[in-house]
Amino acid sequence: MKENNNGVQLVEDENKLVALRREKLQIIREKRQAYPNTFNRESTAQLLIVKYSEKNRSQLEELAVETMIAGRIIRMRGPFLVITDGGVNIQLYVNKKELSEALANELKLLDLGDIVGVRGVVFKTNKEELTIRLSDFQVLSKSLHPLPDKHKGLIDTELRYRQRYLDLIVNEDSRLIFRKRSKIIRFIRNYFEDLDFMEVETPMMQVIPGGATARPFVTHHNALDQDMYLRVAPELCLKRLVVGGFEKVFELNRNFRNEGLSARHNPEFTMLEFYQAYANYHDLMDLTEDLLRKIAYALGETTRVTYQGSVYDLGKPFARISVHEAICRHCEISEADLKTITLVKAAAESLGVQFEDEWSSGKIIMEIFEQKVESKLDQPTFVTEYPIEVSPLARRNEERPEITDRFELIIGGRELANGFSELNDPEDQAERFHAQVAQKNSGDQEAMHFDADYVTALEYGLPPTAGEGIGIDRLVMLFADAPSIRDVLLFPHMRPLKNSD
Repeated sequence: MKENNNGVQLVEDENKLVALRREKLQIIREKRQAYPNTFNRESTAQLLIVKYSEKNRSQLEELAVETMIAGRIIRMRGPFLVITDGGVNIQLYVNKKELSEALANELKLLDLGDIVGVRGVVFKTNKEELTIRLSDFQVLSKSLHPLPDKHKGLIDTELRYRQRYLDLIVNEDSRLIFRKRSKIIRFIRNYFEDLDFMEVETPMMQVIPGGATARPFVTHHNALDQDMYLRVAPELCLKRLVVGGFEKVFELNRNFRNEGLSARHNPEFTMLEFYQAYANYHDLMDLTEDLLRKIAYALGETTRVTYQGSVYDLGKPFARISVHEAICRHCEISEADLKTITLVKAAAESLGVQFEDEWSSGKIIMEIFEQKVESKLDQPTFVTEYPIEVSPLARRNEERPEITDRFELIIGGRELANGFSELNDPEDQAERFHAQVAQKNSGDQEAMHFDADYVTALEYGLPPTAGEGIGIDRLVMLFADAPSIRDVLLFPHMRPLKNSD
């Protein structure tokens, strides 16, 4: 009960503060436009710091630079205020004796969080801090809610996700993550364009969802009177473009999968997918190593990345190991235990891995890998030779037709990328689509549809091609040392709030 009483007290206190701020807003309204849009900002805190931080006090006095800037008030201490402007802070000095009576009274209406436009002369204090001596100011936007405690910041994790705007106001670390995300995406675009890849855009609404085994979101197009799907992957569209002669293409865009929420999953997420004709999955593993290595260096001038206490040197060659080898290395079974369906089931049972009796050998093997092995692969590792049953779009291995020329990149026990040499045999692809449809009819909601037009495209001829998808959100998590995918999404999906009553 004590905690509940404290919570009620906090709400009551905040309501009182909001009421006081609304009173101040009303006073402003009675005098003028409360939310004006006539202030002409001449500079920014960042520009002033760059231009004048190296000047000494006497130099600034001689220059007598007058400026007009705007920002949000984040500190008020005696005659000093601090505003933040685009995440950069600058100090203001207010001498009430130098202001008109009207302006001095206006000071009483200011609160933390208010956005103000100010005019003043740039100078340095006795402590050599760059400051603006305020001569005029105007409230541009009144903050009706108090900001979180300046020392603690916004520490309620769920509130940070639900009210990202508030998180960005008070948490510099959050702003840094999203600046880093922007830089990573910009780097990726430049990287692929430098390799002569062409960036393209493919539909997000599709008549047939394909390109991944995932449950899609369903919507309805009224004019066409037909159901459509938010795409689960752009893969089949991108490979159609390779058929059409665009031999190196990439897309950075959103995918949608109707799945649960977790530290690694959000139903709407950003993917990089790229396809290259006359390349194979070995080429893409090499490219992926190079890409991650160069991103790391661009962010910090080192190939060493620290994530949740583990250090990864992306400058070193990544390990490469098959699914079978990984299982044998991390579980107490041998290669012989994975030879037949009977032995695979026995191995799964001995390891405590749950499976359905009608599952194929390859699907059970992947269940063993995902439950018992994947989380143990900490250092960067390419896992190769995935079973054909779980790789409906990948090329069969020519020597072992039960596996595919496919890899996944695992870092810190998490999949970051999935790539393979593409299946370009239209008859083989049609057979695999039929197998997927049979699984869907048996109740597998993630199995693929039969895409007849894609098979037709393959019948015109897809050159030998390799393709890959990299999860941008998980990539940013790695480079930003973020434990949850919600930390790197500006607006992550959240469960509905429970009714307070």
